[in-house]
Amino acid sequence: MRLEIVRSLFCAQQGSLSCKEIELPVSKATASHHFKVLREAGVIAQHDEGTRRISNLRSDDLERRFPGLLDSVLRAAQSDL
Repeated sequence: MRLEIVRSLFCAQQGSLSCKEIELPVSKATASHHFKVLREAGVIAQHDEGTRRISNLRSDDLERRFPGLLDSVLRAAQSDL
């Protein structure tokens, strides 16, 4: 699920999506847990816009700290499909 969240944010036009725009086949509570884990790990950042919670992939920060990691993970995940 977390990989799907990262992939969705990576593919998003503006690099950000509301939580509801990322369709996951799990309950709302489980999805919230996955977002929380990614947020606490520093992979995503979130902010509220009205009643929507917007998630952003912290790709620049990840690339600076772990060069090439995000691309490698996404490429490896795509080859598993």
